[in-house]
Amino acid sequence: MSVIIDVGNCIQLLRSCSAVAGQQLHQLLLKSGHVPSSLPPSNSLLLMYARCSPLHQHDARRLFDEMPVKNCFSYNSVITSHLNSRDHHAALNIFRSMPERNTFSWNTIITGIVSTGNLDMARSLLIEMPVKDPVACNAVLHRYVRRGRADEAFALLRTVGQCSGADASSPWNDPFVLATIVGACADWMKYDFGRQAHARMVVSKIEQDLVLSCALVNMYCKCGDLDSARYVLNGLTQVDEFSLSALIYGYASCGHLHEAIRLFDRKEEPSIAMWNSLISGCAFACCGNDAFALFARMMRSDVLPDSSTYASILNVCGFSVMVNPGQQIHGCGLKCGAVNDIIVASALIDFYSKCGLWEDACRAFRELRFHDTIVLNSMITVYSNCGQIEEARRIFDMITGKSVISWNSMVVGLSQNGHARDALGLFCEMHRLGLRLDKVAIASALSASSSICSISFGEQIFSLATVLGLQSDHVVASSLIDLYCKCGSLANGCRIFEEIDKPDEVLWNSMLIGHASNGYGHEALELLELMKTKGIKPSERTFIAVLSACCHSGLVKEGLTWFHRMQADFSVSPSAEHYACVTDLLVRAGRLEESVEFIENMPFEADAVSWTTVIGGCKAQGNEAMMRKVAKKLMEMESSHPSLYVQLSSGLASLGDWTKSAEIRSMMYERRITKNPGYSWIDS
Repeated sequence: MSVIIDVGNCIQLLRSCSAVAGQQLHQLLLKSGHVPSSLPPSNSLLLMYARCSPLHQHDARRLFDEMPVKNCFSYNSVITSHLNSRDHHAALNIFRSMPERNTFSWNTIITGIVSTGNLDMARSLLIEMPVKDPVACNAVLHRYVRRGRADEAFALLRTVGQCSGADASSPWNDPFVLATIVGACADWMKYDFGRQAHARMVVSKIEQDLVLSCALVNMYCKCGDLDSARYVLNGLTQVDEFSLSALIYGYASCGHLHEAIRLFDRKEEPSIAMWNSLISGCAFACCGNDAFALFARMMRSDVLPDSSTYASILNVCGFSVMVNPGQQIHGCGLKCGAVNDIIVASALIDFYSKCGLWEDACRAFRELRFHDTIVLNSMITVYSNCGQIEEARRIFDMITGKSVISWNSMVVGLSQNGHARDALGLFCEMHRLGLRLDKVAIASALSASSSICSISFGEQIFSLATVLGLQSDHVVASSLIDLYCKCGSLANGCRIFEEIDKPDEVLWNSMLIGHASNGYGHEALELLELMKTKGIKPSERTFIAVLSACCHSGLVKEGLTWFHRMQADFSVSPSAEHYACVTDLLVRAGRLEESVEFIENMPFEADAVSWTTVIGGCKAQGNEAMMRKVAKKLMEMESSHPSLYVQLSSGLASLGDWTKSAEIRSMMYERRITKNPGYSWIDS
């Protein structure tokens, strides 16, 4: 006996009912004979199952397979059901079996594949799509941009644009696609491509709505073309707050603070967004005092700071190493609860890290109620920088959705902490998993290779960099030069340097360090003169390389001359590392009295490196009197550096004073000072 029901009412109910009610209606329609023979109720059931829950994927598929007649709607619904269940293989198989596909079918499968993260498959489908619909195109482009693969997004847009030709439906003519691309140009500073996109809009007479115009203003401001930003802004019939804020940020970030404030003052009651644009622009331009003055003015105006304000002002403190003001901002954030915001917490950790206050950074992290991938990535770097590599690895392992930054941070941390083999293993794992290898990953792997003196492994990595088009990148080239020089192959390092077009200061410094470490002091000084003729200004790092070259080659006079010239002629203030180089230079020349006098006249307290160098010189020259003088001074200092005590104990023992040597060892034990055993790797 068949059940008589109103099919129209059932279809209406299926549009908004729950899964349980939908299954009951399914049973009624089965008993009445309307399902699966009739297309409208069957399609409504398919849509209900696709909408309700991934748990009903099998119910949808069973009904679909039983249907004698199917149309595009049927296929699209069951494809959606499979995609909601993350079964993109089944969805793709059904899509391929469709007798005919409409635009909605293509959009459904492409956006679904994008949501699974399989961008290569989504890209292939988009290129295969007969008519490039902006919905599918924007979905793929947006995900590429979010993944940090902006160059691939631009290349894909060129490809689909060529396929579409001058068609009005071309993605190049869609405001949402263009807004995505222009936004990517702003985030990744792709000024030329952004200009091309804008030119395309003008030529194609695309109406620039508020969203697209704001994106253009933002892009031009971030890329420093303020005239073009103002031109776009003047073309708007109604200037919204976002556009004005973008222009204010643009002027401030480019150092045009007076113009930024003039625009800002046009508003009688500026919003918090405008305040934040002005302050963050000053932060970007490293104008710390101006940013603090604006922050104080904002507080006097009774405008309460939000998370963006706190994050911006903490960034200023970090870049300018303003410890006390940053700690005061931290206190304010604690009082109002702003530090519980993940953006502020991340900025706070970054501030303490830039100031070298690793324990404070770790404490700020432990006080967090929750954390995201960005904060965890920061903590990998923090723990690595303070030598807690096991803790850094624990953080890395607990990240569920590891980004490329997560992997890079861990590779860098392992490499910097003497775990070169582990760093290279992690790099190989990145390659095996098909993760995007950028210049940071390549440079870190090359650095790890140099730590174990493995030219063969380093050359394999550089071959991979060549395949990825990174062979001319200055960071990668600098790491390769370091590898060759550390392995004694200075000629190959010079060859790589000569192949680089317009080498920057980092590359010049790499070559100087390479010559220094291989004992070519005179050649290093000639290289410095050549560097100056090329218009490259020497930096702190440059003079460390120069002094090191003089030290290794016994060029005492030249080394002392350059030490005095660095401040007089180049306004570079000597750091502890520069003083340590000069100390080593004097000690190697046998001028121990002069080296001690030099250390005592430093503008700051000498570190362990300088005194250890003197002890080594006393030991090598058998100068017992000087050794005892230095020993007395070090005992008064109560240093916690283990190498000092080890060198001192060893030196006294070499002079036959075993009693004093044992006292030094006992002092280490009393002060709980331990020295980790050293080790080294060589390529077998």
